[in-house]
Amino acid sequence: MGFLDGLMGNASEVDVKELEAEFAKMLAPGEEIEKAYKLIRDLFIFTDKRLLLVDKQGLTGKKTEFHSLPYKSIVHFSIETAGSFDLDADLKIWLSGSSMPIEKKFNKSLNIYELQSVLASYVLK
Repeated sequence: MGFLDGLMGNASEVDVKELEAEFAKMLAPGEEIEKAYKLIRDLFIFTDKRLLLVDKQGLTGKKTEFHSLPYKSIVHFSIETAGSFDLDADLKIWLSGSSMPIEKKFNKSLNIYELQSVLASYVLK
């Protein structure tokens, strides 16, 4: 993915082999990364057990927030496609015990349907 693609909000699939060493210390024994997407500096990592959201913060990206979402905790998720005047696509994920969703915004050039399909394949097992 080029720098301009990232600025424009284009998410791209990441080779899981590139992430295995970097995230090995965060994975449970036997847990494996199966699919990953990158959006500028943020990552959506689908393992065989959970969704890991990696949010790089600040100008340098040294501060990082990790959201670990076990698939069994996801009770509802939705997408909202970009419109003519609203240029962002939205993904919302509700977790059991929480009334407020986790929200992520994407440029309309992202195939939000593909991301939703991958999420559905894990949550609806």
